[in-house]
Amino acid sequence: MAKAATIKIRLVSEEGTGTFYVTKKNARTMTEKMTKRKYDPKLKKHVVFKEAKIK
Repeated sequence: MAKAATIKIRLVSEEGTGTFYVTKKNARTMTEKMTKRKYDPKLKKHVVFKEAKIK
């Protein structure tokens, strides 16, 4: 069987609040680590979230 193209990743807040989002990405086309600006409810503002592995 072939490997799946999409993998689940965890986007963790760069501010260290412990907030995270779980999303999918295409591992074949996006080989670098994903970063997104998303809302952090603990800080009540948008911050950078960086990719981490799901444990």
